[in-house]
Amino acid sequence: MLSPSKTPAPAAVEGDRTEASIRATVDRVNAEFAAAWAEAGVEPAPPADDLAVIRRLSLGLTGSVPSLEEIRAFEARPEGPRRIQWWLSHLFEDSRSADYLAERYARAFVGVENGPFLVYRRGRLVSWLSGQFRENRPYDELVRDLIAAEGLWTSNPEANFITATIDQNEKKRGPDEIKLAARTTRAFLGVRIDCMQCHDDKFGDRWKQEDFHQLAAFYAGAEMRITGVQDRKNKVYEFRYLGERDEQPVPQAVPFSPELLPTSGAPRERLAKWATHPENRAFSRAAVNRVWAILFGRPLVEAIDDIPLEGPYPPGLESLADDFVAHDFDLRHLIRTIAATRPYTLDSRSGDPARPVTEAEEMHWAAFPLTRLRPEQIAGGVTQAASLDTLDDEASVLRRIQRFGDRNQFVKRWGDPGEEEFAELTGTIPQRLLMMNGNLVKERTSPNPVMNASTRIGALSGDPTRAVEAAYLCVLTRRPTPEETEFFAGTLEKRNPNARNRAMEDLFWTLMNATEFSWNH
Repeated sequence: MLSPSKTPAPAAVEGDRTEASIRATVDRVNAEFAAAWAEAGVEPAPPADDLAVIRRLSLGLTGSVPSLEEIRAFEARPEGPRRIQWWLSHLFEDSRSADYLAERYARAFVGVENGPFLVYRRGRLVSWLSGQFRENRPYDELVRDLIAAEGLWTSNPEANFITATIDQNEKKRGPDEIKLAARTTRAFLGVRIDCMQCHDDKFGDRWKQEDFHQLAAFYAGAEMRITGVQDRKNKVYEFRYLGERDEQPVPQAVPFSPELLPTSGAPRERLAKWATHPENRAFSRAAVNRVWAILFGRPLVEAIDDIPLEGPYPPGLESLADDFVAHDFDLRHLIRTIAATRPYTLDSRSGDPARPVTEAEEMHWAAFPLTRLRPEQIAGGVTQAASLDTLDDEASVLRRIQRFGDRNQFVKRWGDPGEEEFAELTGTIPQRLLMMNGNLVKERTSPNPVMNASTRIGALSGDPTRAVEAAYLCVLTRRPTPEETEFFAGTLEKRNPNARNRAMEDLFWTLMNATEFSWNH
């Protein structure tokens, strides 16, 4: 069981408050999806069991599977919707959640490159983001800090959003207005207008070159000084438009909803307030779409940074965006709400074993979409599955160092997807071989009574059936089927200790190499 410090136990009244705060929105979102399913003629999959749901949440919020210790604590709770909300409270209290979300968001905000030497500290920015998520700081405040950041990139880590755009070879030029405008529109607003930096919209639908560069003009005053990033007043942004001979001054203007732009204040402060304004629907839609994508492995609107301003929108998006604004841009509240919706709690399989889920059903979110795990999720899953105890910040320093090193080495060999957070991932033969023959799985399933669950279960569990169940819970967060139990328990029965340990190691290796382990389902 988890220790009291690791096990949140909200009072019944708190559970009632949480349930009430999300129920109206959840009901509305569920009704929208039900209407869409009926119109499309698709039948929703049956509900997933609770263990499948907590596995999804753990992978999405911590980059790891639940530990056996955590599963036992979860199953000790009373059944019902509050049990999942209790699990979310547990994950929010786990610093791994804030750390993992910080890295995921940093990829959208500044990318994955190390950036300009001396004036950029990506690690400091990630740590700062982790602190914001740990405190559950309102998302609009966090984004305003990034856009309007000033000071040194070390003492004011949010300033790294600005310094990340400095060209290594042109430090004297300072931050890049074009890169900053592109990050602002894509990461915070879910709108792609950076394609217009060189020409007008080829289809003539909406965007002009001026739209993009007038937005970039808000960043013109950002300069590097001895005290870090500071704004130089009245600095003019100039650009040579397509077909023009000379550069010309570009005024500051936003590409849509100009009525939301404050009339006074420093340029980046004005831009920050406009971007995060409660009535700027692009901001709330983009935030909802990103959280949905992190939880499901696939955004509600694809591509994640190309949401149309006028729609049409899929079921749920507008209702969730309204609720996000109404609850003061509370990311945890948004996560709780999405996790309680029917699409999130559906099985990834149909109710008929003879009929697989169709592409139309997945497209309409009538079944939980199958997506490949990211490399750090696979590494985190292997490392955690090999331990009976939870590898959080209360684990020993040795275990945490090992977890960090295992993950980095594995991701390096697997291949980091980079900024393409939600691009469809395809498996490769080298990746398959890395799971079958690589050091991580080999070391985490080898004989080691101190570090590895396979050895400990083999040595401590006298009942083969219970040993097989423990292995399945550790690795796949589910119990084995009767057929699986019968087969694997048979390999453990009437064996001497050494043979039994080898059989347990083989079982763990087999489950970690099963297709099921490497997918979110």
